[in-house]
Amino acid sequence: QLQLVESGGGLVQPGGSLRLSCAASGFSLDYYAIGWFRQAPGKEREGISCISEGGDSTNYADSVKGRFTISRDNAKNTVYLQMNSLKPEDTATYYCAALLFKLCLFKASIYSHWGQGTQVTVSS
Repeated sequence: QLQLVESGGGLVQPGGSLRLSCAASGFSLDYYAIGWFRQAPGKEREGISCISEGGDSTNYADSVKGRFTISRDNAKNTVYLQMNSLKPEDTATYYCAALLFKLCLFKASIYSHWGQGTQVTVSS
């Protein structure tokens, strides 16, 4: 069964850090671009970061640029999202998704595999 599983979410104070993981099972991420999306209550799902198949190209939404870093370890079949300087407005459910394509895009509808999401809450 093809599956993506996110982990690493939790409650953190403003200014804190978290590292999210996206682990694949049942398939290899080697040929997939990976995107991270988030959705806050009452808001649309937004793409915040993505990494190309080879890991040589990354994109970030303006809202997280300079604070979040995406990386991948194909040997572990896992993609990471390091989130620093977290703000209350980063509170959301975070999802990873896989796209069978070399380059990454923020268009959620083209991603074929999705994880179940992990909750990130930034609050004092």
